Amino acid sequence: MKNDTFDERQNAAAAAKRAMIERFRGAINDPSIAAKQAERAAIAAAREQRQAEKRAAREAELKRLADAAARLAAEEAARKAAEEAAAKAEAERLAAEQAAEEARRLEEARRDAELTAAAEAVMREGQKAKRDARYAARKARRAR
Repeated sequence: MKNDTFDERQNAAAAAKRAMIERFRGAINDPSIAAKQAERAAIAAAREQRQAEKRAAREAELKRLADAAARLAAEEAARKAAEEAAAKAEAERLAAEQAAEEARRLEEARRDAELTAAAEAVMREGQKAKRDARYAARKARRAR
């Protein structure tokens, strides 16, 4: 082979190339290859169909989860609003009770103050009467 000329090598390469092309041309017209290609196309179509179904199922699940999250958020907001309203009503009730208690204490303190003032007045009147009686007795002793 080392003694081959350039032309011989070129002709041998061209012949090998033609043989390879003929082999592939024969494979193109082969019905088993066409059947394999059709089978591969069917498999690819089925794969794409499964992927589309999975995508649709995933989107439906995401929509369901988003709807559930929105419903839960609305329920939570309603619950919070109800709790806030109940807390506000309770605070108002407690404020009203405290105001009533304060008014009762103030009225009681006023009555106690009036009673104390009346008791002190009676006591002063009694003390004055005793003092007047002592003065009168002293005056009567001096006048004798």
